[in-house]
Amino acid sequence: MALTLCCALLAGSAAWATNQSGGQRTDPAAAVAAATPSPTTSAERQKFAKTRFVANAGLAAGATYQWIWKPYKEGKFKKGAHGRKVTLVKAGLAGAFAYNRLKAAVRNAQGDPTLSKALAPLNSAIAGLKDLPAKLRKGDGSAAQSFNDTLNKVKEAGKDAGAPVKNKVPSTSDLRQGANANP
Repeated sequence: MALTLCCALLAGSAAWATNQSGGQRTDPAAAVAAATPSPTTSAERQKFAKTRFVANAGLAAGATYQWIWKPYKEGKFKKGAHGRKVTLVKAGLAGAFAYNRLKAAVRNAQGDPTLSKALAPLNSAIAGLKDLPAKLRKGDGSAAQSFNDTLNKVKEAGKDAGAPVKNKVPSTSDLRQGANANP
């Protein structure tokens, strides 16, 4: 209450001093209107859509490469492999994370017509990744191949639309948090 009263008195005295010194009075509504941000242009929205797409697709690609494709190629999914259980759990988390980031990337791509058109044929392939994290946890190597193939197609579509995607490997804590996030 005291803080509100002080602010009101300070603002009132400043307005009185401006009025007394012959200065022009400003309409508070005009001052607020000037402070509001202008809406983004269509070109800015497209640029931001591409940027968000590249970030999300890059995280999905990095997670897939680091925790799914690389261990698969090294044979860590095979029965009897050293550290197989941990590798399969990480692969399952990475699969869920990659799926969520890909869904977010597709949603981001809707802001750019060229990117949206380039990704349209891949929507069913991305949707097909939904059940693969469970297969990864069981050690199914074909799931690793499916993730890798789909991500390579997404990266190629992004490149063709002027949004090249580079792998960005998320941390394991990002995997845990992102695997449970809504896309």
